Amino acid sequence: MSDGIFVGKGENPVYLLPKMGNRHGMIAGATGTGKTVTLQILAEGFSSLGVPVFMADVKGDLSGMACAGGGKPKLEERATQTGLGALEYAECPVIFWDLYGEKGHRIRTTITEMGPVLLSRLMQLNETQEGVLTIAFRIADDQGLLLLDLKDLRSILTFVSENAKEIQAEYGNVSPATVGAIQRALLQLEEEGADNFFGEPALDISDLMRVNFDGRGIVNILAADRLMNSRRTYATFLLWLLSELFEELPEVGDMDKPKLVFFFDEAHLLFSDAPAALVEKVEQVVRLIRSKGVGVYFVTQNPLDIPDTVLGQLGNRVQHALRAFTPRDQKAVKSAASTFRQNPAFDTETVITELGVGEALVSLLDEKGAPTIVERTLVRPPLSRLGPATETERSAVMNGSPVAGRYDKDHDPESAYEILSKRAEVKAKEAAEAEQAAAEAKEAARQEKEREKQARVSARARPAARRSDSAFEAGIKSVMRSAGSQVGREIIRGVLGGLFRGR
Repeated sequence: MSDGIFVGKGENPVYLLPKMGNRHGMIAGATGTGKTVTLQILAEGFSSLGVPVFMADVKGDLSGMACAGGGKPKLEERATQTGLGALEYAECPVIFWDLYGEKGHRIRTTITEMGPVLLSRLMQLNETQEGVLTIAFRIADDQGLLLLDLKDLRSILTFVSENAKEIQAEYGNVSPATVGAIQRALLQLEEEGADNFFGEPALDISDLMRVNFDGRGIVNILAADRLMNSRRTYATFLLWLLSELFEELPEVGDMDKPKLVFFFDEAHLLFSDAPAALVEKVEQVVRLIRSKGVGVYFVTQNPLDIPDTVLGQLGNRVQHALRAFTPRDQKAVKSAASTFRQNPAFDTETVITELGVGEALVSLLDEKGAPTIVERTLVRPPLSRLGPATETERSAVMNGSPVAGRYDKDHDPESAYEILSKRAEVKAKEAAEAEQAAAEAKEAARQEKEREKQARVSARARPAARRSDSAFEAGIKSVMRSAGSQVGREIIRGVLGGLFRGR
């Protein structure tokens, strides 16, 4: 195995060169033709070279890589046929992961790390809705609001809707109806179980790039059997992971072996009904991530499932049997045959339909990076178990995992939901206090008005009382004047009468 990863035997032994491992590849073939075995031996080979591996276990049978193989005579026979000799069965160092935390350590990311583009893809938003979602992310950044989980995203969307008029002047038009549509899509996403994917603690990419104490790369296996029921979440998660690797890893150029190898099982889900902008993003990441030392291998049933712009980046190819029952199948056979460097010893298009289980047409890159002539190859057996691990075996692996306990407990720090909730409480309290103050001011004004009214009534009443007293006094004075005048007249008459009489 000094020449690299032994894949199988054609006319000559077929090896995948380690330094060409980051030039990407494809494993294709109809159901039941041996794709999983090929994926398993490549993962074993990279691990033995000290290269960490990440793969999604769609059917649940890759978990057996954590256990040593054996007990299958057909594997012994295949080992002899391929020149491998006696098999030295061995398990691989494995870390189990699971978005739901049931069959592996919880694997999560935050809303902020996912970003508006992938979230829009996940929720199937249109261009206008994606624009509003982007505005929500920008507002969260400007105000220092962490978006960790779905309740944070829901809170910032509510904030945007309630403050649409103020936001419009700085960030652009925001329609409450559009925000409502996003909220409904978010609710549907939550019902599909995507809320399990968002939160803290978020995955540290470096934990996927571990090497065991004996120098073997750790094989990271994501339990995806349940996840496949939510295919949008599955595809978006894998694309996010690939994007994170691209963003975080430094440029390394050509290396003797990859830093990490990533297997994209059921790859057609990534491109099914995907908008052109997203396909372009995938093609860009696949093309550029090679310089980060990451190899990407797509595993799919039909090569037509992968866009030509991406297919052109895949240098290492393993093609298992295809069936040509329908016009689309026939087109796939022709397409697959045309991508190989032809072997004059056989007709590639014919052989693709004749391959048995465990056989494949293989063309790998040589030392100069050129594809080798395609060979009809008998694929070698793996050293780890073919088939699933038991629950007891899985639990034992998880208990001894280097990340045991790190991701298994939820952590909910203060983020947009808590901050905006506090703001709403403060605002509601201030509004209540303002309403109470207004009510008190209104009551004070009413009382003051009442006092002024009473004062006016009193003011009108006091002059009338004075006039009444004056009239009374005037009457007394008049009577007294009359009495005085009469007495006076009588006195005068009496005096005068006496004078006259005396005269």
